[in-house]
Amino acid sequence: MNLFFHIGRYFMLLYKVFRKPQKFSVYIRQIIFEINNIGISSLPIIAIISVFMGGIITIQAAFGFNSPWVPLYAVGFTTRESIMLEFSPTIVCLILAGKVGSNIASEIGAMRITEQIDALEIMGINSAGYLIFPKIAASVFIFPFLIALSMFLGILGGYVMGVSAGACSAYEYIFGIQAFFEPWKLYYSFTKVIVFAFIITSVSAFFGYNTSGGALEVGKSSTNAVVYSSILILLFSLILTNLFLNR
Repeated sequence: MNLFFHIGRYFMLLYKVFRKPQKFSVYIRQIIFEINNIGISSLPIIAIISVFMGGIITIQAAFGFNSPWVPLYAVGFTTRESIMLEFSPTIVCLILAGKVGSNIASEIGAMRITEQIDALEIMGINSAGYLIFPKIAASVFIFPFLIALSMFLGILGGYVMGVSAGACSAYEYIFGIQAFFEPWKLYYSFTKVIVFAFIITSVSAFFGYNTSGGALEVGKSSTNAVVYSSILILLFSLILTNLFLNR
């Protein structure tokens, strides 16, 4: 019953978030700020992780394909499929759940325990919409760009490290990343990204918004936000994978 109680509170919060805003120009400024706060600040960690993971996937694939019956262009093909279908959409979003989700939960939780949210309510402002809607809109907008960059850097890192390590030649790798490409797989990947962006921000904001107590509870809310966001990302990844790929 406790689970259904929290699910109900979550959807009630979403109703408050998506109610008609009183002044949309204020939301525009907040969305632009959150794009920088959520998206641009995450570029360094995404770039570093994507480059190295692309190299690791390439070298491991080359090590596994030691049979003479397997063409070496399969290394580039495997790297592309791994990064495009699972690593960039899911693993990078799990990393962003830790970085972005904990930040959102602690920020809103601190505002709750210092009674800043109560002050907004007293002034007649829809606090849920003002604080949470810009974060959701910004993440849904900027996450696909971050993941597209992650895909590019992952494949580029695989090329640089794979060729420099002698795992494959440049021609074989480039041929492999072009071979048997199906555009609909990008729709699958970016659909997952948009769903994950919504989950990360809305779930993290829910835990932060419903924080009660003191600084210790803010830390617990931040931890819960990361844990539950990660679980939901994996759950919806399974659901969307079955919907798109189980044909």
